[in-house]
Amino acid sequence: MIKINDLIEKLDLDKKIELEDIPEIDLYMDQVIQLFDNKFAKTDSEEKILTKTMINNYAKAKLLFPIKNKKYTKKHIILISLIYHLKGALSINDIKDTLNGLNKKIHEEDDLNIDDLYNSFLEINEKNVTNFKTDLHSRVNDVSSLLNESDQKDLEYFEQLLCIASFVNISNLYKNAAEKLVAEIQFKDK
Repeated sequence: MIKINDLIEKLDLDKKIELEDIPEIDLYMDQVIQLFDNKFAKTDSEEKILTKTMINNYAKAKLLFPIKNKKYTKKHIILISLIYHLKGALSINDIKDTLNGLNKKIHEEDDLNIDDLYNSFLEINEKNVTNFKTDLHSRVNDVSSLLNESDQKDLEYFEQLLCIASFVNISNLYKNAAEKLVAEIQFKDK
């Protein structure tokens, strides 16, 4: 039987960059990378969370408003955090379309309070984590119930297989819904 609480614990769902984690002073690229590594790096992985190439590609693709003097402002770091969260499900073009309006507003309005928007994102993220934990338990219970009614050998394997399929299915459904919203986002260049 899948130990769902152990699985949830291994996911490190509480990792995020809070506003208080972002310095008020502008940072060089290496400092930005270090901030993300400190927050999101997995202890059992050599995989880089953020690299110079990634940041340069984000800038070239215009996912970020222009960087001045090779320093990244708090607003840049917030955008990079949003990109980090979006890139798991969306293409670079979809991310660009999604953030285009925000980048324009940041670049054109000095008084834009991106902190409030980011805090809303973090609050939604927290609620999503709570809902995710409940939903994960429900999906595993559904799979276990279905398999308990069958006469399968290798029950543990089939439980894992069906849970993986269920998780990927729900992920794809949400991804498709997000892509539809991107296609309809209101703040596109005309």
